[in-house]
Amino acid sequence: MKAAYFNPKPVKAGDEVEVSIEGSASGGDGVARVNGFVIFVKGAKPGDSLKIRVTEVRARFAIGEPVS
Repeated sequence: MKAAYFNPKPVKAGDEVEVSIEGSASGGDGVARVNGFVIFVKGAKPGDSLKIRVTEVRARFAIGEPVS
């Protein structure tokens, strides 16, 4: 099995994608997935469907913010 940081990521910084928020993280951010890859979305709540901009991509997750 390959480590997560060797797998190609389905998003990159600056991408804008439509997501559905599936849950919330311990810090209160919303949790979405794109092809199984976790994206934490600042200020989003479970059940939200919104367009986000990916601001940072790390080995196992990304961080995004809603597009206004």
